[in-house]
Amino acid sequence: MPVWLESTINILIILTMVVGQLGLIIPIFPGNVVIWVAALVYGIAFGFGRLGGILFGVITLLLLAAVTADNILMGAKAREKGADWGSIFAALAAGVIFTFVFPPLGGVVAAPLVLYLMEFRRLGESKQATEVVKALVLGLGLSFIARFLLGLLMIGLWAVWANWG
Repeated sequence: MPVWLESTINILIILTMVVGQLGLIIPIFPGNVVIWVAALVYGIAFGFGRLGGILFGVITLLLLAAVTADNILMGAKAREKGADWGSIFAALAAGVIFTFVFPPLGGVVAAPLVLYLMEFRRLGESKQATEVVKALVLGLGLSFIARFLLGLLMIGLWAVWANWG
């Protein structure tokens, strides 16, 4: 492969990973998936090799952890404050649906609102419903931190692969 083409591909992969990482700031942007796809493209373009195959496997596991972090951390925090599973699932469904209906932030608004309404209806008390929503939002913040750090780790492992694989 000519040096200019190799350099161009590497620059595009790095830029894609940076966009993926920065995109994590937007709650619905699949930045970790973008980083993973960039690593996959690198492997296809330059070969995986032994080290690359191992590191790509680890990058894939980190992707799975990042993808599930939102649901696990947000739901767990809301559940800690006494949220009903039905309310959590309704909020999750509303978040997914409204992300597509009113992108990019429709889901971020809809999920806490639906959780509040469901819990208020169930409990008949605004204070407890508000506490549950605060826990959900805390879970969202924790999941952002987890996804962001996992994204950095994914990029770091790719860098090891690209430089020593």
